[in-house]
Amino acid sequence: MRMTQRVFFLVLWIAISSGMISMAVAQGAADPAQEKDRAGIAKAVQNYMDLWNTHNLHAVAMTYTEDCDFTNNFGDVTHGRAGMEATFGPFMTGVYSETHQTGKVRSTRFLKPDVAAVDVDWEMTGAKNQDGTVRPTRKGLHSLVMTKQSDGSWLIAIMHVHEFTNTPRITNPALAPLPPQTPAR
Repeated sequence: MRMTQRVFFLVLWIAISSGMISMAVAQGAADPAQEKDRAGIAKAVQNYMDLWNTHNLHAVAMTYTEDCDFTNNFGDVTHGRAGMEATFGPFMTGVYSETHQTGKVRSTRFLKPDVAAVDVDWEMTGAKNQDGTVRPTRKGLHSLVMTKQSDGSWLIAIMHVHEFTNTPRITNPALAPLPPQTPAR
């Protein structure tokens, strides 16, 4: 009977192990359509970075959906492409006029076949303070919701900027300046 039990447990172990290996292989197998979309998303993110570096605000705005929402690292929200151009125009001709931004997709999760949550590690150099001095290199994470368009391209529907460097707020020159802050004691 001991030999029968050993054989039984050996067969059971082999069955469970091969089942686990099969599940792991199946989970790791890439869906060709999803892989194509991942590549399209990476291309769209790179296009955004490349256009940012040209400082052509209209071209940058076109990487977003018409009804996009953008939230900066201070929690300020801008809605729509027209809002993006109005809000960022003074920055792109001023303190961001010599910036260079790079980014790399960290992760992509498909919420639906045509909607993806995308995290992008980013870095920006060349930003200036309002007095013209150069700001330190900025680093952070762009949390995006991207949507697939009818032509197969991907656009940014929502962007939240998370910055990991400590940089002070820059006042939008088109708006009234912020009131002075009292330093902490």
